[in-house]
Amino acid sequence: MQDLYPSRHAPEAEMRPRQDPVVHSEWSNDAPISARQAAQFDRDGYIVLEDIFSADEVAFLQKAAGALLADPAALDGDTIVTEPQGNEIRSIFEIHAQSPVMARLAADARLADVARFLLGDEVYIHQSRLNYKPGFTGKEFYWHSDFETWHVEDGMPRMRALSMSVLLAENTPHNGPLMVIPGSHRTYLTCVGETPDDHYLSSLKKQEYGVPDEENLAELAHKHGIVAPTGKPGTVILFDCNLMHGSNGNITPFPRANAFLVYNAVCNRLEKPFGVDKPRPWFLARRGEPEPLAIERGPLAEAVAA
Repeated sequence: MQDLYPSRHAPEAEMRPRQDPVVHSEWSNDAPISARQAAQFDRDGYIVLEDIFSADEVAFLQKAAGALLADPAALDGDTIVTEPQGNEIRSIFEIHAQSPVMARLAADARLADVARFLLGDEVYIHQSRLNYKPGFTGKEFYWHSDFETWHVEDGMPRMRALSMSVLLAENTPHNGPLMVIPGSHRTYLTCVGETPDDHYLSSLKKQEYGVPDEENLAELAHKHGIVAPTGKPGTVILFDCNLMHGSNGNITPFPRANAFLVYNAVCNRLEKPFGVDKPRPWFLARRGEPEPLAIERGPLAEAVAA
């Protein structure tokens, strides 16, 4: 297959136009989001969903996340990533396979139906994780486009995936919230540098390859600005796979946590990686023939208890 989005090959970074739509469905009154929200996602590359979960459901999700963090010995050790200079947990991957609550969240119609509408296809979970940024010591996530890595290192062929960050603690302007460059999803910024073998072992703590250059980042930021969506627990931030995003470190005493779900269109399943010989492991990228998510409806706690 022709590589529409080559990266990490040329000696200099390039800004290339996006070759794929952003919203893959025509909006109608049956859509799970409003026409305004669909237009914003197309224009800015992100939207924020508020008050879609009840207070009891939010508490249920927080309890499940706390259980994951409290008992790392019960988890697959490969899925746990610690802070760059410490032993505190930074991320737990494959949470939808290690927690029935997170599996139910991933399949919930309030999320999955939105993903199916925006991607114009049935969907599956490409990747899931619990991101935890502890107070005082939580380090930054540098600017990046997820798609650049998913394409080069995982073999995702087209820009037909999106991420949902379900806030499990209040995200304020001060505790290292997600930052995005609205509109940057329409430009594919290539990166420089040949990817070393098993790059994921270091990149999950601190990425050094697949990192955009400062000159082009500055140009994107000056053109589009930077926005930091914040919200109370239960807020959901959706963003396109190619949106440039990152977050600062957390030097406040208030931890930041979110459940992070990546939905990919079934028609966009992974192929051979476009920039490395060896694909990243199973817990970072679902390979093979994906089964479409079986959509679940109703309160979260009731479904898991049943």
